Amino acid sequence: MEWTDEGIVLGVRRHGESSAIVELLTREHGRHLGLVRGGAGSRMRPLLQPGNSVSAVWRARLDEHLGTYAIEGLRLRAATLLTSSHGVYGVTHLASVARLLPERDPHEDIFALLEHTLDDFDDIGGAAVHLIRFELAMLAELGFGLDLENCAATGETTDLIYVSPKSGGAVSRTAGDAWRDRLLRLPAFLRQGEDYSDGWSDADLQDGFQLTGHFLLRHVLEPRGQGHSDARAGFINALIRRQARAVIASS
Repeated sequence: MEWTDEGIVLGVRRHGESSAIVELLTREHGRHLGLVRGGAGSRMRPLLQPGNSVSAVWRARLDEHLGTYAIEGLRLRAATLLTSSHGVYGVTHLASVARLLPERDPHEDIFALLEHTLDDFDDIGGAAVHLIRFELAMLAELGFGLDLENCAATGETTDLIYVSPKSGGAVSRTAGDAWRDRLLRLPAFLRQGEDYSDGWSDADLQDGFQLTGHFLLRHVLEPRGQGHSDARAGFINALIRRQARAVIASS
């Protein structure tokens, strides 16, 4: 058995004295593990950092075997991503979310979104938007997509500013104002057809994380006996610290 594909490194663990087991999210073969001989050595270590894009040739005698990878670097983002706290936390959390996908099951749209997310991760605010959108896409990929196009109560398609924490459906301002304390807020950058070219507020980002976090926990993580990753909390804390510094600087 042999195939060649592009992959994004999700994680690496040492195997024996010099080898490593590498976990990739590949474009056509999904989340896939393989043994890299010499992967623990100094020559391969820079290539096998989470967030890097690589070209991988996988070989095994039978399809169900672990198999081996021959890997070459394509886009080595880790050198930049891992220089900031939000980059370290963000990449680690993205990998943990991608691991929710079943092994060896292709998810080409998720691969493309992860690649785009990692390519635009310099600014912490923009990175937060990408991370929230990735979590939202993962919910849909796993069968728990939110309906954010129509009001769950009235069918309206405009002024959707809330989300029902039970149904995952959007709720319009007029239908939801009386129940706003019980509803989740839908940030502007997730509203269908709205232009957010002027940016996003700190409250928008916090609302976004609360929204996706609620449904990930309820539908995906808790049924598996899991909780949110420490890296997710670390990213949000880095965002809050950035926001606090901005307030101090402007006062």
